[in-house]
Amino acid sequence: MNQLFVNNLTVIDFSYLHTERGILGESWIVDIELEGDLDEQGMLFDFGDVKKKIKNIIDHEVDHKFVVPAAHQSISINTQGTLAKVVYNAPSGEQIIHHSPLESLTQIKDVEISKENISAYLCDRILHQLPSNVKGICIQLREEVIKGEFYHYSHGLKKHKGNCQRIAHGHRSTINIYRDGKPAHDLEKQWASIFEDIYIGTESDIAGNPLINGHPHTHFAYSAIQGDFELIIPSRQVYIIKTDSTVEWIATHISEQLKAQYPTSQFRVKAFEGVGKGAIAER
Repeated sequence: MNQLFVNNLTVIDFSYLHTERGILGESWIVDIELEGDLDEQGMLFDFGDVKKKIKNIIDHEVDHKFVVPAAHQSISINTQGTLAKVVYNAPSGEQIIHHSPLESLTQIKDVEISKENISAYLCDRILHQLPSNVKGICIQLREEVIKGEFYHYSHGLKKHKGNCQRIAHGHRSTINIYRDGKPAHDLEKQWASIFEDIYIGTESDIAGNPLINGHPHTHFAYSAIQGDFELIIPSRQVYIIKTDSTVEWIATHISEQLKAQYPTSQFRVKAFEGVGKGAIAER
C-alpha cells in the first residue's frame, strides 16, 4: 500500500449545535491522507484532483452549514420537501429553533458533535467517490493555534450570493486591537469575552422577541436566494448590530465602540473571519 498526504487542504467554517454552549461557530483546518495502490501514471491520486474533488465534497457536506447531533434525545428534526426544522429543548427550558432549506443542514448520527465523528462522516462521504485504487482515507481536523484572544461566533448574511446567506454558520476567530499604535491586549480580551459563543445578528432581521418557558429569546427571519431562513435562540447568546454582520462591519463596529469609549485614542482593529482572512478598521 502507498500513502499520500495533503496538509492544510482547506478550512471548514461552520456552526454546530452544542447542547451546553448553544450554537457554536467553528473553523477547522483539514489535513488528509489517502492509502491505496498506484495507478498507471505511478500515482495514488493526482494532487490537482485532491485539491478540487475532495475539497469540493468537504465544502458541500460541512462548510457554511449548521451541523446537528441528530441522535440527541432533546433534538427533533423534521423535514418536509426541501425544508428542515430543528428544535432543541435545553434542560433550562430554553430552546433553539432553526428553520431553513435542507441543504444548509448536516445531520451527524451521534449525541454530540466532535472532530472524530465529523471526520468519520466525511470519510464515508468521500471514499466511494474516489477511484477504485484508493482503498482508504483519513481526515484530521484541527484548530488553528492562536496565541492571543479569539472567540466563536455565528451569523447569517441574507444579501450574500453564496453560502454565507445561511442563517447559522460561523467561525473561530482571532482579534487584534491596537490603541495608539500599540497592542491593546486588555481590549482584545474584553471583546473576546463579549463575543464568546455569540450569535451576531442584524437589527433589521429581528422578527420578534418571544418569551419561551420564562426565558427571553430572539427570533431572526429573512429571505435569501437559497430560500427562507429562521432562527430562534436565547437572547443571552445574541449580540445585535445595526448593519449586516460581515467581518468588515464587525471590525468597523468594534472600532467605533472603542472610539466612543476612548475618544482621544486612535484604534486599529484587525478582526478575523476564521483562519487567515478578515478585515481591518481604523478610527
